Amino acid sequence: MFKMGALFLVGTLTGFINVLGGGGSFLTLPLLIFFGLPATVANGTNRIGILLQNISAIIKYISAGHFPVKFALLISIPVVIGSITGAKVAVMISDKSFTKYLAIFMFAITILTIFNPTKTIKIQNRYLYSILSFIIFFVIGLYGGFIQAGVGFLLLAGTTLLGYDLVKGNAVKVFIVFILTVAALPVFIISGKIDYIMGISLGLGNILGGIIGASFSINKGAKFIRNFVTVSIIFFSIILLFSK
Repeated sequence: MFKMGALFLVGTLTGFINVLGGGGSFLTLPLLIFFGLPATVANGTNRIGILLQNISAIIKYISAGHFPVKFALLISIPVVIGSITGAKVAVMISDKSFTKYLAIFMFAITILTIFNPTKTIKIQNRYLYSILSFIIFFVIGLYGGFIQAGVGFLLLAGTTLLGYDLVKGNAVKVFIVFILTVAALPVFIISGKIDYIMGISLGLGNILGGIIGASFSINKGAKFIRNFVTVSIIFFSIILLFSK
C-alpha cells in the first residue's frame, strides 16, 4: 500500500516535470527499480504512466489553442519508426546492461540540460533541412523507444531547431511522446515487461501532474523545473552508475 501511495505522489510530481520540461522518468525509473522491479520491467512499467500523463496534457494544450497539429503529425512518422526499433533493442538486453546504459544516458542528458540547446540552435530554412529533420526525429524516436527518460529534452531541442517557441514546442513534445509510447508499449507488453499494478498507480499520479504541468507551461515556462530536474538527474545517475 505504501508503494502504491508513493508511486502516485511521485507520479504527480514527474507528470508535472515531464510536461513542463522533461526528465521525470529519471525519478520514476530508479524508484521502480528500488521497489523491486527488474530494470527492463521498470522501463516497460514506466510507459503506462507516460501514456496516461500525455493524454491528459494533450487535451489541455488543444483546449488552450497551443497545438500545431500538422507539424506534430509530420514528425511523428520518423519518431514512430525509431521508437519501435529502440523498444525491440530494450527488451533484448539484460537488466544489468540496461541499468548501466540508463546511468550513462542520464549523465548525457544532464549535459544537454546544462547547455540548454533550446536557446541557441535555430534553423531558418525548413525545406533545406527536411531530410536532416527526419534523421533527427528518427534518432530521438530510437532513444525514446529504448529508454524514454530524458526524451522530452531532445524533443524540445528538435522543435526549437525548427523554429517553434517553448510553449508550442512543449505541446508538440507531449504529442510526440504519446505517439512514441503507443508505438513502443506493445513491444513491452508482448515481452511481459510490465507490472500493471505499479504502472496504474504511477499513471494516476501522472494524469494529475500532466494537467497541472500543461497549465503551468502555458502560463509561466520551464526554467525552474529544468534546473530542478538537472540536480535530480545527477543524484540518481550517480546512484545507478555505482550500484551493483
